[in-house]
Amino acid sequence: MAPVDSTNPQRAASSDSRYSLMEFMRAFPDDATCLEFLWRTRYSVDGETAVCPGPKCKRERTFKRYDTGQQRQSWTCTTCGKHLHPTAGTIFHKSSTSLHLWFYAMYLMTSTRCGISAKQLERELGVTYKTAWRMMNLIRNQLMDQDDTPLDGEVEADETYIGGQPREGEKMSKGERYARKAPVFAAVERGGRVRAEAMPFAGGADVRPRVTRLVKDTARLFTDDSKLYYRMDRQFADHRVINHSEKVYVYGNVHTQTIGFFSTLKNGIRDSYHSVSRKWLQGYLNEYAWRYNHREDDLAMFRVLLLRAACRRAGTF
Repeated sequence: MAPVDSTNPQRAASSDSRYSLMEFMRAFPDDATCLEFLWRTRYSVDGETAVCPGPKCKRERTFKRYDTGQQRQSWTCTTCGKHLHPTAGTIFHKSSTSLHLWFYAMYLMTSTRCGISAKQLERELGVTYKTAWRMMNLIRNQLMDQDDTPLDGEVEADETYIGGQPREGEKMSKGERYARKAPVFAAVERGGRVRAEAMPFAGGADVRPRVTRLVKDTARLFTDDSKLYYRMDRQFADHRVINHSEKVYVYGNVHTQTIGFFSTLKNGIRDSYHSVSRKWLQGYLNEYAWRYNHREDDLAMFRVLLLRAACRRAGTF
């Protein structure tokens, strides 16, 4: 085995990690580096010239960053004095929290399969719980929100319930447990993306419209034998049903096993968050669906999320 340079640690080839902590610290060692990344990604590839939106320019000009008493996070056009703010219009806009901490929070949320709690993020970043929760909420709902492209190909659809378990020593009937549970619908392409949504109720009037909205009519739909999916074959190219009520779970290629996405979701909520309220459930679904959908990306999840944070409001995404 070749000797290891302990002063310059490298990610092992056998590691499951796509982006290690040491790589993050080398790429983004401080707040200034994070701001420089946003500037180059949003406005200036070379770090010096950018298209000036000022009424006197409207063309490519040279920009410089000047130290100011207000510690302004901006670059200034040397011709007309127009300021460009790399954080404007992003989730970092008008935030008093360090950009370095924002980037580290995104790294932590993308480097774990089952998520990280706001309490743990508070401890990692050294911020208040309120700040940690706000950061996670913005990342989940503005950067990890699910796209509107319907699923196609072979698509499995199913529903489940989150929460509702009795506390230690608490006695609850089956009906009471289900009344406290939050219904969730999900559809997943075999070998592709997942779409997941929280529902107010789990009746046919809630499930069927979601199936037709989230899945293309050219898809082959696979569901269990629940009445919620009754006559779905009229709206899709094909509809195959597996009889869970008869304890049949796989018959050839007819199954809903790919919705194993639910097991990762439930394990993460139980282990990392313990419980999730209905009000914020969709944000958690966004986070888990986003990680699932980007699991095979060429870029590491952190880099994908970082580019989304930098460019989405600028019209790139």
